[in-house]
Amino acid sequence: MTEKFGLNEKGPVSPISASSGDTIINIPDEKCLAPAPAVPDHQISSNSSWSFNPFRRGDQVNETIVRQLEDCPDGYPRLAAFLSSDQNFTLYRGFSYLHSRVLLHLQEEVSALERELDERDKEDEADGNSARLRCIEQDKVDARDEEEERPRHEIIADIRKKLVEYDEVLIKAREMVSFQRPADRDYRSVRTWLFNTRPIVDEEEAFIRCKEDIVTLRHGRECAGFDGLVESVLKRMNCRLTRLIFCTRELRHKTKDKHVYYFSPGRVDTLVGLIITIVIFVLLILPVVAMYRLTSFGNGNQRSTFQAIGVLIVFTLLFSGAMAALTKARRHELFAASAAYCAVLVVFISNFSSVNP
Repeated sequence: MTEKFGLNEKGPVSPISASSGDTIINIPDEKCLAPAPAVPDHQISSNSSWSFNPFRRGDQVNETIVRQLEDCPDGYPRLAAFLSSDQNFTLYRGFSYLHSRVLLHLQEEVSALERELDERDKEDEADGNSARLRCIEQDKVDARDEEEERPRHEIIADIRKKLVEYDEVLIKAREMVSFQRPADRDYRSVRTWLFNTRPIVDEEEAFIRCKEDIVTLRHGRECAGFDGLVESVLKRMNCRLTRLIFCTRELRHKTKDKHVYYFSPGRVDTLVGLIITIVIFVLLILPVVAMYRLTSFGNGNQRSTFQAIGVLIVFTLLFSGAMAALTKARRHELFAASAAYCAVLVVFISNFSSVNP
């Protein structure tokens, strides 16, 4: 299970996390752990089954080890413990400028070798040595006989080595570009914690100030923005009941700092799912009720029909806004969902208009 927390200006505060399922082991009670009475050998059948009962107490099996921030020595050990305490805090520099410099130098080195190879090919063509361009073995033999200082096959070998190095850096740079930028909430949390605790010297702490060059190792969630809003609300509502509901035992042991607390991602996701379900239910029921009243009690006249169309437009806009705010839906997915929602309401209007001519 991984968890995350955020910080305010006064100090480290509210976490955001992501979790996986817990393993549950049923521990037999002490009566079951009592040794069974001895059975004579003649009473044991050949098809009898044997089972192994672990002689362990339940608290020993459920015991977990949690690395506390305060247990780590001040300095890089504590900074590493903090950054690794949650996926959202795995913020590091991408060094995009240095990647570009290295790629430019390698690119020029490969280009220089390419120019050298082209010049050698043109020289052989101008001297009438086309046979060397048509046969690799002949080219090697002639180069050995003429004792060339830099034969063509050596140039190509250098090109191969340099291309492999260039391609490797190019692919790594492409992977680095695909890394996501951290959310502003996560960046502020890490920077505030560094400012408050000062685990390392100022000169080496300067990496966090390169905001445009900071990348995160975690992948974005479907509704990470809305999750952050929910967690911000939970942070402001911080009380014993909130921590009891949204914090696991392991999260409470992560730090002794009263200004730092974590939320269980699984429980936050449950709350977010409940909120989204309620929003969808409201956006589906309210327009149906409103249009039913307009088309039924308006006797299907033209005015009531236009009023129903107005309700349709308003709730379609609300649905699109909810989709954009609560999820990370792409543009085509947003258009498709809005069109389907609008089509359902249009069918509802047309059905009631035909019933009440």
